Amino acid sequence: MSSALSVGLRQRVVHAVEAGASGHQAAERFGVSLASASRWCGQLARAGHVAPKPMGGDQRSHRIEAQL
Repeated sequence: MSSALSVGLRQRVVHAVEAGASGHQAAERFGVSLASASRWCGQLARAGHVAPKPMGGDQRSHRIEAQL
């Protein structure tokens, strides 16, 4: 599994957009996808940060336990 991109990179992309660059320009400048740049800007607006969500771990046991 790949690792999440750094918080520093995410912040630089979001700050570039806030400074007036378009999402396309910021994504191209920092070498990330437009979808990632857009998602990070939205996450900053919703959650107030651009930190990645936890990766991996148990995804199913709570559903299995709910059936018992």
